[in-house]
Order: sequence, then structure tokens, then C-alpha cells
Amino acid sequence: MQQEPLRVMLVDDSVVIRGMISRWLSAEPDMVVAASLRTGLDAVNQIERINPDVAVLDIEMPELDGISALPQLLAKKRNLIVIMASTLTRRNAEISFKALSLGASDYIPKPESTREATAAETFRHDLVQKIRHLGAKVRRSSHPTAVPSLVPVPDRMREGVLRAPAVASAPVAKRSFSSQNPRVLLIGSSTGGPQALMSVVGEIGPVIDRFPVLITQHMPPTFTTILAEHLARASNRPAREAVDGEAVRAGHIYLAPGGRHMRVVRQGTEPVIVLDDGPPINFCKPAVDPLFTSATDVWQAAVLAVVLTGMGADGTRGGKDIVAAGGSVIAQDEATSVVWGMPGAAAHAGICAAVLPLNQIAPKLTRLFSGDRS
Repeated sequence: MQQEPLRVMLVDDSVVIRGMISRWLSAEPDMVVAASLRTGLDAVNQIERINPDVAVLDIEMPELDGISALPQLLAKKRNLIVIMASTLTRRNAEISFKALSLGASDYIPKPESTREATAAETFRHDLVQKIRHLGAKVRRSSHPTAVPSLVPVPDRMREGVLRAPAVASAPVAKRSFSSQNPRVLLIGSSTGGPQALMSVVGEIGPVIDRFPVLITQHMPPTFTTILAEHLARASNRPAREAVDGEAVRAGHIYLAPGGRHMRVVRQGTEPVIVLDDGPPINFCKPAVDPLFTSATDVWQAAVLAVVLTGMGADGTRGGKDIVAAGGSVIAQDEATSVVWGMPGAAAHAGICAAVLPLNQIAPKLTRLFSGDRS
């Protein structure tokens, strides 16, 4: 039975942005623009009549801005998927992070100029994919008999899970953990990643103290600066955007800066960060695969990688390289992922030694880095 298109509500005070997004979404067979509104107040007043599945919500608007409208919209429609849209300023990045804590599902940076073809096309691709994948959870939750029941978890991030198609529910083959003790922790994440990263790094302090942690989160410039600050507070350990040419040392969290791929190489006896301004990989920059693959040349079988929630399959190719070198990969499970794209791809590629709920990943990492491979 063919499903109705996803109903999308656009809320932005720019008539140019609303018109552009409306044209894009109208070209997609599985989504329709249910309303195009100028202010957050219009959205709050009309949401019950419009009944959207997804709202694309601008941050800066007259009468009622996005961060003020967000809780009111969610109060009127609890399962509404909200994607915050903003230009790339530090203030807007901080507001976007606050929005995630208030129940927004994701964020997307708007291009500074819609006349720049490359920026506009990237914005279009990312927005359509986010609407499609995040909107799927609304549809699946409205047909509960078609989906296995979920274990209830406390926060909204885990509550609003995205179920993969039925074919993705096939049993996952797991492999043994590496016979070598890990000496570095790599993490790749995307949609839902900031919340998941906070959960993990906040509970692995002893691991960070003894081993380096390198993270690639799909995120634009400025946003990664803010994320690094949040990771430092969550872990109570040094965390910042990586710098080209710096040595990788235990006790630090290194985050790939937005707009640049992060790799590691060995110079003499020390592993060193290399930042790459090459083209996007898997539609992403930074991408996870370059970090994962390069780490095998430095640490060989002593690499332990984690693939957290996110769209697409970034991390699987690099994960295969890690396993081929004798290292290990862990993926977040489907039920606690906002989108089971990246971790699902890794799991079904047969490269994972474990597929775990988010709240079990940190304890498992602590045991593995202590030498317990059970």
C-alpha cells in the first residue's frame, strides 16, 4: 500500500528560502509542502490545522523565533520532527545545540548565499535526506503493529527512534574482538550524534586519561567548535578541534573540524593529525572513512572504533580496513539510534564485534581498554 507523502511545514521569514525549499520538496515524490509560514507564531497557531510530520524551523524570525516556538510546537504535537535551520554563526550554532536538548531532532546550516550553486545543492541534498529519514520514524510509529516494540528509554532522543526497513532486521553476524588490547579510540557519528557523543564521553574518563580519542561527527564549521566545548564539559577532559600537524596524545579528545577531513599519520615515533581540504566523501566533509582507514597504518590491530547513530554508510569502508588490520568495530544498535544508517551499514557488513544500545557502549569500552575482551 502506497504511503501518503510526508507533510512538511516550512517556517522561515525569508520568502526566498521558503520558495527555494518549496520547489525542491515539490520535486520529491514522497513529500509535500503542507504549509509555508513566515513566523514561529504562525506555526504555533496553525500546527493543529496543518498537522505536519516534519517542521523546518528557522532560528531568527520576527514575533516568535525558532527556539521560542520549538517547545510550543512540541507541546501541541509531541511526535513532530523538527529540523532547525540557521546560518553559520556562533550564536546560531549555540542555539541549535540548545534546540537539540529541547527536543529538536536535528539541525541544518543554511547557505550564506543561495546563488552559490555548490552550497545550495549541498543544502538541498542534506535537507531532503534529513526530512526523508527522520520523517520515516513518524510513519513507523503510526503503524505500531508493523514494528517490534521498543524498550522504553528516558530521553526524547532515544524515544524517537528510526526503524530500518524490514530487510534490515535480519540477524547480524558478529566477529570476535581483536586479540590485541586497543591503544586508540575512534568514533564516527552523524544525525543524533551530538547527544550520543555526550552520553559516551561523559562515562569513559578513565579511558580518555590513558588513550587518545579521535572523533569525526558530520557537522559544519563553527558547529564543531561548539561541539568540542560541549564534549570537554561532558568528559571533564581536554577536547577541541584538531589542529593540522599536532601530535596525538593520551588524555585528549580530538574532533575533526567542520569542512576538513581528519587523518592520522606516523611521524617518527609519534602519531600526528593531518587535516585534508579535499572533496566530500560519502557526501560528507569531514567524513569518517578517512579517519578509520588512516588509523590502521598507525596503530594496526590496536584500533577500536565505534559507529554511532547517523544517516548513510560512512564508516563502513574504513571499518572494513580496521577489521582487515586486526582491529575491532562496535556499532550502536537500531533501537537507540536516531537513524540506523551508519551503524546499520557497519553491522550488516559483518565487521562488528558488538552491536550495543547506547547506554552499554561506554561500559564496554571501559572493559575493553582494561584488557577484558569477554
